[in-house]
Amino acid sequence: MRAVIQRVNRASVSINGNVKAAINGGLLILLGVGEEDRQEDVDWLVHKVAALRIFDDENGVMNRSIIDVGGTCLVVSQFTLFASYKKGNRPSWIKAARHEISIPLYEAFCQQLSMAIGKAVGTGEFGANMQVELVNDGPVTICMDTKNKE
Repeated sequence: MRAVIQRVNRASVSINGNVKAAINGGLLILLGVGEEDRQEDVDWLVHKVAALRIFDDENGVMNRSIIDVGGTCLVVSQFTLFASYKKGNRPSWIKAARHEISIPLYEAFCQQLSMAIGKAVGTGEFGANMQVELVNDGPVTICMDTKNKE
């Protein structure tokens, strides 16, 4: 699994001009599921995201997690995180998981993250053409890949 995690002041995802979900203060997570991903990847990534200390403490040091600050999360599926661009200029998506693998893992990630932070997690709609708006705070953007844990 690959995730782009952005600390945001606010973020929203819209489909056909209608806001599907919005948050004020927290994390926008763009999530891609690869063909080799399994439940262990979900477990690892949820733990890392929930515990990621990228929010300022009282001294202005990034030392607090999403749980510590009581923030919210918005998770948007993004298979394009698995783009292969080695040949030519048109990306290939062959490393992205098929729907029968990616949908259950995406849903498991959202459910487990919700349980980990103790709040509902906003989501986009898997496979839809979505418009994502955000105000990145910092800017703070972290990329994670469950196949690169070290």
